This record gives sequence, structure tokens and C-alpha cells, in this order.
Amino acid sequence: MIVIGMLSGTSVDGLDVAMADLRIDGTPDDRVITLRPLGALEHPWPDDIRARLLGVLPPATTTAGEICALDTAVGQISAQAALAAVGRFGPADLVASLGQTAFHDVVDGHARATLQLGQPAWIVEATGLPVVSDLRARDIAAGGEGAPLASTLDGLWLARPEGRAAALNLGGIANVTVVGEAVTAFDTGPANCLLDAAAVRISGGTQHSDVDGRLALAGTVDQALLARLLAEPYYALSAPKSTGRELFHASYVDAAGVSDVDLMATLTELTAVTVADACRPYRLAEVVASGGGVRNPALMAALRRRLAATPLVTSDDRGLPAGDKEAYLVALLGFLTWHQLPGVVQGATGSTPRVLGRISPGDRPMRLPEPSPPPRRLVIVQR
Repeated sequence: MIVIGMLSGTSVDGLDVAMADLRIDGTPDDRVITLRPLGALEHPWPDDIRARLLGVLPPATTTAGEICALDTAVGQISAQAALAAVGRFGPADLVASLGQTAFHDVVDGHARATLQLGQPAWIVEATGLPVVSDLRARDIAAGGEGAPLASTLDGLWLARPEGRAAALNLGGIANVTVVGEAVTAFDTGPANCLLDAAAVRISGGTQHSDVDGRLALAGTVDQALLARLLAEPYYALSAPKSTGRELFHASYVDAAGVSDVDLMATLTELTAVTVADACRPYRLAEVVASGGGVRNPALMAALRRRLAATPLVTSDDRGLPAGDKEAYLVALLGFLTWHQLPGVVQGATGSTPRVLGRISPGDRPMRLPEPSPPPRRLVIVQR
């Protein structure tokens, strides 16, 4: 199948869209998914939509009317993004949309509910294609965290007989998937969300991120502030666990009391320390990084220093573009749902693995394939 995958992450910077050619074959005991990347696009949110999406996130309050309007707006923009992908890369069979998370409700250390915006009916109406959406809720209902769903791709892709490897995603929130004899996945804490919030405040709204890590590289880590930030109880919770902007929101560092550049250097170090501390117990042979954070040289340098002897590479080195990996993940999740296969690997999110999401029929009659044994491996092949 040719599948379009799309999502907007916790950085709320826009829609990432990717098209993949996916197939499943092999023996019943060794089912293999092959993923061939066909291309990817980025669709930044219009400034007013981005401001409104950020405006409904905690600690802000909102109304049912605003949530309804944003659900429609995100769906309409997603529809246009899907059409753009078809126009650029060719026809598709299916669209998978993770949407924009508006709230991820964590109570006593475990996810209890989640809400993603982006009404799929608009995508169906524009493209005529079936759409898989609402990919997190079933996992939560089955006892999981609903995140990080990157563990699905990572657990199949990095399976290897020799040593443990970890995939690290540096989005708004950082998450890792540790792959060895078993798969463990969890959010480690903030990656770009606090850095972006600080950049917006420092620049008066003219910059949404610390471009090239310039502010962080000009500053010095404030050890007292870093110690206060590291006292956050979330870091001590056991995996699986998940978090989001509900905890790590803009006001989290409002009373930092340090200079702008020192604040940015300290927040960068916070991500590096919490990621390295989360990885250390697993004695990893390699960490494979992806997400927007890999474009920040200050963050990557801090991570390499904190990870010490553990090699840090990017997913580009392993065949998947670092900035597009999560969009390809969503395409994979949609493909699995269409084939009635579980969308998480055992142990990754804490759930009993289930088929994820819901399917909105397209203009043609739906003919779902017969379920097959779950895949054991994922292979990335180039054009």
C-alpha cells in the first residue's frame, strides 16, 4: 500500500507529512514489513492557527467552541496537506493522521485520557481516501500510556541480536525506545518545548526556536537552576510513562532568575541530562536520534557529552530522514491498522497490544485484508 502519514508534534510548529510504500511478507514465523520512503513535506501552521493551538494548552483555559473550531481547522489544513503530498509524490491508498494533541491527561503517573484535534472527515472529503485517525485512545483503554507510539517503528526497526540500541526522538517532548530482548519506551521529559517557549519569550515572539542553538552556545549553565529543574518528580517515575505540555508548559521557567542566554544553556543541559540519565541503566550500544532537536548543535553537543561512551548517531545514518521519521511512523501505524495488526509492540507502552485507531471510509468500498501474524521486523529500503 501507498500510505500518507501526518502529524503535528508537541512543538506545534506545523504538519509533518510523509508518503511511504509499505508491504508485509515473509514466513508466518518471520513476518517482515518493508518501508520505502517516497518523500516528505512540511506544512507550517499559519501564525494565527499556531497561536490558537498553543492558546488552548495548559495552563490556559478554553471553550468547547474553540476546541470545535480548531478540530475543523486542523482537519481542513490536514486535507490540503494530503492533497499536496498526492500532487507531489503520486496517488495513495490510505491516509493516517495523528492530528495535534490538545491534552494528554496523566493522573497519578499514568495516562487516563487523550485528545487529538484534526477532524478526519475533511481529509476524506478532499482526497476520497480512507483515513485512520485517533491512534492513541485504544492503547490507553487497554492499559497503556498512548505514547510514545514511536516505539512501534523503533521496536521493529532496531531489533538486533547483538546488544541494546535506543531510538531517541527530540520533539517537543523527548522519548526513547530501548530495544533488546524486550522493548521499553517512555517520555524522558522536555526536549524542544521549553527551549521553544523560552525563545518566543526572549525574542518577543519573532523566533519560535533557538536557531542553530546560538543562544545556548552563548550562555553558561546555571547549576543552581539546573538542580531545581531536575527536582521535578516526573524524572523519578518508572517506565512506561508519558508527559507533555500539560506539565512542561511555558510558565514552567518563568521565574528562572537568570540571563536569557544562561536560561537557554540551562534548558539545553536539562534535556541532555534527563535523556542521558534515562538511557544509562540500559548499557546501550548505540543511540539513534531523530526529530527537530537534531538540528540544534548545542543540544546534540550536550547529549554527546552526557552520553559519554555511548555513540550517538541520527536516523539519517540508518536510512530514515531525522526530521520526517515520525510522519513515516504514522504511515506505518495506519498500515498496521488497515491490516488489523496491533499498533504497539509488546511491553512498549504498558498495554496489551491492540489494533489502534478508527477508520473513516473513503469514496470506494472498503475491503480490508485478512489479518496476518504480527510482524517481527521492519526493513527500510531506498528508492
